[in-house]
Amino acid sequence: MGLPALEFSECCLDSPQFRERLRSHEAELDKTNKFIKELIKDGKSLVAALKNLSAAKRKFADSLNEFKFRCIGDAETDDEICIAKSLQEFATVLRNLEDERMRMIENASEVLITPLEKFRKEQIGAAKDAKKKYDKETEKYCGVLEKHLNLSSKKKESQLQEADSQVDLVRQHFYEVSLEYVFKVQEVQERKMFEFVEPLLAFLQGLFTFYHHGYELAKDFSDFKTELTISIQNTRNRFEGTRSEVESLMKKMKENPHEHKNISPYTMEGYLYVQEKRHFGTSWVKHYCTYQRESKRITMVPFDQKSGGKGGEDEAVTLKSCTRRKTDSIEKRFCFDVEAVDRPGVITMQALSEEDRRLWMEAMDGREPVYNSNKDNQSEGTAQLDNIGFSIIKKCIHAVETRGINEQGLYRIVGVNSRVQKLLSILMDPKTATETETEICAEWEIKTITSALKTYLRMLPGPLMMYQFQRSFIKAAKLENQESRVSEIHNLVHRLPEKNRQMLHLLMNHLAKVADNHKQNLMTVANLGVVFGPTLLRPQEETVAAIMDIKFQNIVIEILIENHEKIFNTVPETPPSNSQLLLSRKKSTDSKPPSCSERPLTLFHTAQPNDKQENRNSIINSSLESVISSNVSSFLNSNSAPQPSLNSSDLELEVIKPNRPNSLPQNPSPTSPLSPSWPMFSAPSSPMPTSSTSSDSSPISSPLRKARALYACKAEHDSELSFTAGTVFDNVHPSQEPGWLEGTLNGKTGLIPENYVEFL
Repeated sequence: MGLPALEFSECCLDSPQFRERLRSHEAELDKTNKFIKELIKDGKSLVAALKNLSAAKRKFADSLNEFKFRCIGDAETDDEICIAKSLQEFATVLRNLEDERMRMIENASEVLITPLEKFRKEQIGAAKDAKKKYDKETEKYCGVLEKHLNLSSKKKESQLQEADSQVDLVRQHFYEVSLEYVFKVQEVQERKMFEFVEPLLAFLQGLFTFYHHGYELAKDFSDFKTELTISIQNTRNRFEGTRSEVESLMKKMKENPHEHKNISPYTMEGYLYVQEKRHFGTSWVKHYCTYQRESKRITMVPFDQKSGGKGGEDEAVTLKSCTRRKTDSIEKRFCFDVEAVDRPGVITMQALSEEDRRLWMEAMDGREPVYNSNKDNQSEGTAQLDNIGFSIIKKCIHAVETRGINEQGLYRIVGVNSRVQKLLSILMDPKTATETETEICAEWEIKTITSALKTYLRMLPGPLMMYQFQRSFIKAAKLENQESRVSEIHNLVHRLPEKNRQMLHLLMNHLAKVADNHKQNLMTVANLGVVFGPTLLRPQEETVAAIMDIKFQNIVIEILIENHEKIFNTVPETPPSNSQLLLSRKKSTDSKPPSCSERPLTLFHTAQPNDKQENRNSIINSSLESVISSNVSSFLNSNSAPQPSLNSSDLELEVIKPNRPNSLPQNPSPTSPLSPSWPMFSAPSSPMPTSSTSSDSSPISSPLRKARALYACKAEHDSELSFTAGTVFDNVHPSQEPGWLEGTLNGKTGLIPENYVEFL
């Protein structure tokens, strides 16, 4: 119930009821005063807290902006560039948001604190002053009235009249003060309805403006967020592939380190202890030494591995002779003497072992270098770029294009090892290879034929695009823009030997036809780059740096496929310049999404305005795990000794299924590239029958159970359900389509990928 109204007519009567009503108004004013006082205090605390929060966020943004990513290798992919600049983008968004917050904080004092203080001081304070005056006049009036009533009636008439006049004057003044006080009390009660609430509304409006600014920032940030999400997914996927390659290389190095030495410009290099004569005897100082047979130059760098610092100046001398030190002539083991042309005396050196001394001695005596050359050079492969070789490749291509161009996972899914070997032995038999027949018998599966083609290319003495051009092709893929990359690769292709170029032309024409049918075979240009990059452009030495460059090998193959008509059918306009070859990839800050050719691996489907881009970015329904496995398998095979057979990883890939839902893991780890935190995938284009090899991994379903989504999925047909990770389905049971379940969500019943859910 509200406060009772104060009538002016009651001011003269000043009844107990009037006084009671007046006290209720006074109590309400006291309550309002205390509330406003507390509100001002809380408002100031809020402003101070917002300032501290803003300062902390600005410091956080500054820290993000100062950090710079450094990737392994001499260039970065477009995905890595996008990720590298993401911290600066985050910092920019946070700073922009905090600028708006500071404007809100500065306005808070003006629109909230100051008006409330003004209302409390001017209005409630004035009412309090009026109350003091009213109480004072009440006391005065009551005192005069009591004194007047106590006058004796025996007083003179003039004195009584004067006393009456005085009482009337005091009564009139009290009445006026009472009216003013009542007016002020009711005025303040009415004013607080707008003068008190209006500042709060203005403050909230400023708060809403700040939040709306954040919403607008989020909308502006959306495009970059999408691009960054795709880049993170692509980078995580490549990491899984390269990690397995590096781990495999590490295991090989552990098993036999001497067979995996880097090809070095030095004939021999390593640590040696050099004897140095001092005033009071001799000491042995550890040096890192290198020797070049052509120039006979020995370089000695004093270096302590424990402290990680150099122990003196480098020294270089020209070798004159090297003599093995007899065991009985010196107390130390593994020693040999070196004489230099430009330094007097003998330099006595100690190797780390007998084998190490033997290697140094052989190198300095001008014998053949000991370091390993690539296994492909050591092994005598029977595959050649001759008439037989061209005949084999043409037969394989003809069989694929006539019988299996639409087969899913073409070139990614491998054939059985024994079958591939048997087919190759038939094709490479000189008795049958020269026959004009261009068809391979229909009894051979397409996956066996494609595996035979890839194996034959790996059996060549060297990669089809040649070791000497490998670094040039990689540098071309790292150039600043797509036009420069195509131009440089165009030049390099025409520097290849004629037979290599002819074979590459034949292969790229074929792969372009395969990519044109990607909607059926699921092999986009990016997927073909992953499969053929390590085969056609493998490095001469197996190192971590070489593994990191696999992504650029894939880009080269993508460019060759997309531009095969221009590259192979036209002559380059200008020869390659040194400046082009040495131009490194600029770390662009442009937020323009990279084209598919600029991405080593495309995992998402994004609509493009033209048909070519649509072909490059079509949905990859094959599993991400299959893409990674094929990349790993291709690189492992490309670095193994060329044999007409496939390694064990090829056999493992045989069971990989082309449809995505059946190849996802059931329990991905939080850091897995297939974890629920990933962006939404597209649902499979259609339900695919699963192979028997996947049936064991399917969740055991029972009729009418509940299930929870492990991954997000977007429906592509009316019969499918769209959902996010964590969604719970009702009435889940097996459907008539293998690999799919049927369930109900929000009253709608539809299909759900089987491996996208877990039963509750």
